Amino acid sequence: MMHVGKPGQAALVRLVGLRAFRGVILVVLFSLLPFQEATAHDPGLSSLTLRARPNGLEATLTLAVRDAAQLATVDDDGPGVVTQVEFARSRLQLEAAVARQLLITADGRVLKVQSIRSDFDEKNNVEVHLDFGPITFSSLEIQSNLIASLPRGHRQYFQVQDSGGATVSEGLLSAAAHRATAKFAPANAGVTAREVVSSFTNFLSLGVKHILTGYDHLLFLFGLLVVVRGFLSALGVITSFTIAHSITLAAATFNLAHIPSRIVEPLIAASIVYVGIENLLRSDVPKARQLVTFGFGLIHGFGFASVLREMGIGAGTAGIALPLLSFNVGVELGQILVAAMALPIIWKLRAKPVFIARWGPVCSAAVVLLGSFWFAERVWLH
Repeated sequence: MMHVGKPGQAALVRLVGLRAFRGVILVVLFSLLPFQEATAHDPGLSSLTLRARPNGLEATLTLAVRDAAQLATVDDDGPGVVTQVEFARSRLQLEAAVARQLLITADGRVLKVQSIRSDFDEKNNVEVHLDFGPITFSSLEIQSNLIASLPRGHRQYFQVQDSGGATVSEGLLSAAAHRATAKFAPANAGVTAREVVSSFTNFLSLGVKHILTGYDHLLFLFGLLVVVRGFLSALGVITSFTIAHSITLAAATFNLAHIPSRIVEPLIAASIVYVGIENLLRSDVPKARQLVTFGFGLIHGFGFASVLREMGIGAGTAGIALPLLSFNVGVELGQILVAAMALPIIWKLRAKPVFIARWGPVCSAAVVLLGSFWFAERVWLH
């Protein structure tokens, strides 16, 4: 009977390891299919702004192209690819759908749209502008039946402003809660505690959901944490990331700094690739990991800020501090939740030498592969 010596055993181990690595790569490749539409920002989010004016009311509905395509045949060339000619052909169909399904009631009377127009904004979203003509009112009721025609889970941020630009009411609408009421109080009346709590809760929930569905942010965080050894190391990494993205989130929301999404999104993907490669090249936690985390965290903050900017929250709107604070707190809670679930598993696996020697590098290779895919996709799309 022949016995396999040490060289044969080593070859067998390498063969098994190679097959396992190929298996992981195949799994990752198949996992790309559902992620092809995944971006840093939830596409199922639209915004509706109603502005009172002297003896009148106007509204602006902003939709992502893929959501507008659910209401009218806007996109003939694939997701995110729309020409001006295609949009012109679908303009009337889209405007009719919005006018029919967006119901605004003033003091109990349903308003009729006097004029409507639609176009692309500077971010290539679809904007629909509605004018309800001369009208005086003390309260408004919003009923957005549009949400039922959009993909499941769609949310619509609404904001009602008075003639001076101050926010009267704001919140999030969904299929389950597609109605809202805004009452115009006297000029000297302040915002009620109930409205403050409701707004804080809405944006807190939005922040948590954004990070939990932000696959690129989560993959970046995973790439950072997969090599950490203890609580203090993990705390330092998470703290650096939190401080950095909080700085740029606030700066971008207040319009103190701005980087176009066509630059931010590929950079976020590049940060994932860098962390994965660094994990592969360094056998231990890199000494400058916290500094690297801080630097890339600044980039990710601009990505987070785009959510608030797409909802119309910026230096030009009132009531910016509360949405900014509650959204950022929601993002942090989401990060803590993910870290609390992932770190005990990672630490338990790192206690096994085979994980450090073999599966740790496999995980980092998967991080590089996914990050490279997103980088190529975002550079090509933009």
